[in-house]
Amino acid sequence: MSANRIGRINEEIQKNLSENIRRLKDPRVSGAGMVSITRVDTTGDLRYARVYVSALNKENEKEILKGLKSAAGFLRRELGSALQLRYTPELQFEADDSIAHGAHILELLRDVERRDEARENHTEE
Repeated sequence: MSANRIGRINEEIQKNLSENIRRLKDPRVSGAGMVSITRVDTTGDLRYARVYVSALNKENEKEILKGLKSAAGFLRRELGSALQLRYTPELQFEADDSIAHGAHILELLRDVERRDEARENHTEE
């Protein structure tokens, strides 16, 4: 299957799941605050879709993932009726730490910048 088609399917899955997550009644998900689908990676045969989830409240992330895993059947049925593919992929939810990783890298870069400025100020004196 072409990479372009898989990319479009990934986008549609992400969009559909983002809409349907708001409708979940599971308190682990609905009461968790902001939950975002950051990325979807579908296998070439469309059997599995790895769904990366980011939550604003990182302390409840494990509970949110448990809630999403328990709602996977409902989400998959909704996805199947919306996309009408031959196979509706099995959803596998994983925590996405890319935002936290990016913030950590940004902080490291700022530390280096501060040290460089301090070194420049020290050599000018």
